[in-house]
Amino acid sequence: MKTYEQVLEKVELALAKGEYHYCIEFLLPIIESFPLSSKEGVNLRTILITALCGINKREEAKRFCKELLKSYDNKTRENAKYLMEVIDSPDIKKPENWNLQFESDPSLNKKSLNSPRKKREVLKKKKFINVTETPTGETKPFQKGFSLIIFLILLLLIPLLSGCVKIEDTLDLSELDSITNNLVIESKYIKKFPWQLKFEEKMKDIFPDAEIEQDESTFSLKHKNLNLEDTKQVLKITQNTAGELAGESTNIEINTTQKNFIFFKKYFYRLDLDLNSIKGIDNLELIFKIIHPNKAILTDKNNSNLEITKNLIIWDLNQGQINSLEFSFWSLNKLLIGITIILIIIILAYLLRFYRFKLGSDLPQLPSK
Repeated sequence: MKTYEQVLEKVELALAKGEYHYCIEFLLPIIESFPLSSKEGVNLRTILITALCGINKREEAKRFCKELLKSYDNKTRENAKYLMEVIDSPDIKKPENWNLQFESDPSLNKKSLNSPRKKREVLKKKKFINVTETPTGETKPFQKGFSLIIFLILLLLIPLLSGCVKIEDTLDLSELDSITNNLVIESKYIKKFPWQLKFEEKMKDIFPDAEIEQDESTFSLKHKNLNLEDTKQVLKITQNTAGELAGESTNIEINTTQKNFIFFKKYFYRLDLDLNSIKGIDNLELIFKIIHPNKAILTDKNNSNLEITKNLIIWDLNQGQINSLEFSFWSLNKLLIGITIILIIIILAYLLRFYRFKLGSDLPQLPSK
């Protein structure tokens, strides 16, 4: 008896070649050797049903489908139902316009086509492209005016593209007692604007102790280990300096409150950025990012300019208006939790010592006077 692997290899090869009759003749005598309860029997019967459908023997295919419907396996029964629906589906008559029909020229017969002379005449008449032997002349280069126009267009595009600036400020509140603020200004097309260079020089003078990195296209200013009041001051100075260079006044307000719940604290933040004086600056992208220690809750969840993930808020700022953001998050009261744990350890140590002394020990004791 042939093994399942040998049988499967033969029938799959026959099915791939379209030899349905051979597949059926090979499987029918041995199909009962593979019980329906086994995975091998189900696979071979499925192949047999496919071959029977290929030669339009639907009734026999239905018989094997009904056997599969009696299987204890849910997946096998579902596949059998699907196969039964395919077998019972009606034949759809194809419209005549789906088929291409080729009509031969009755004037051409085998005898005339066999003649070399007739072949040349037929080919000459069947030309589809209007071929002319008139020369078109040499290929002419572009005129000087065309090259000049292209050069002027490219020259005008360079300063236009160099104005695409991205300003991104990231406020890291992961450690509320050690806040980090990182300002990055990036020119997307290498060249910087004069106001960028002036702003960079002023920032260097105002914050000489900050971490500053710059190259041809970017400028980074990072402050570390700030408390909340210092953070507000840094943001205000940065905002006011940018407003002075823009020729108008801008402002930023940060209001914070907190509520204590013994072991937990809830922090409330509200940021208002007044950008009314900054209008119509094309290709200027302003982004404010806030990293928070725990999951934050936004007050205005329908604001399309806000994108919040697990520990990050991404805020796209709009020019010519006041941008507002309000959110809150929970934090552990680490000091109180630490004191409580120390007190519990001390109490447990005292109780253990007390009860141990009360129980006494099994060691012999000296006689008392």
